[in-house]
Amino acid sequence: MAKRYGMVIDLARCVGCWTCAVACKLENDEPPGIWWNRILTVGGSNMDTPSGTYPNLQMSFLPIACQHCENPPCVDVCPVGATYKREDGIVLINWQTCIGCRYCMIACPYGVRLYNWRDTAEHKVPDFQVGAAEVPVRPLGVGEKCTFCVHRVDKGLDPACVASCPAQARFFGDLNDPNSKVSQLIKQKGGYQLQPELGTNPSVYYLPAKR
Repeated sequence: MAKRYGMVIDLARCVGCWTCAVACKLENDEPPGIWWNRILTVGGSNMDTPSGTYPNLQMSFLPIACQHCENPPCVDVCPVGATYKREDGIVLINWQTCIGCRYCMIACPYGVRLYNWRDTAEHKVPDFQVGAAEVPVRPLGVGEKCTFCVHRVDKGLDPACVASCPAQARFFGDLNDPNSKVSQLIKQKGGYQLQPELGTNPSVYYLPAKR
């Protein structure tokens, strides 16, 4: 059986530190204003604010990025075939083919597709290219998103967000292997997908914050 790469995020361990997001941004030399990986606050109406009234407060975090769906709607709507899915389940964008129509952004139900409308050389700190040499420099006016750090995965390494997480809240592996760490965590700790009713079958699973 072919591999199907996926990620498990343990919400009981995530502390909302954004280390994964910063590591992702540096590894992939993301343009100003673009975060392939974000951490949403589950609580109050603002970032890092709890819900409830003291002392009865509640707050947790929800990391969100491309879900690398088995049935990705972004692939179906792309008029030029720039968005595609590899045999191992990783969904990617051919930046040389992308025409910036943003149909994929509209089709994505998870709101994780981004549009690169700012020149990476402008208003950037640091003012030079960072990240892995294998990551292509994107032209202006294309779609962007998480790639599962495919350049690392192809070398047998974990994505940068997994490798950098100080709370060890992220895991990466083969969802088609019942003995893999990710498969075992999903089975043993009640892993779930976001919006499973849509039929997209995401490759990112979450372990409950309370269990």
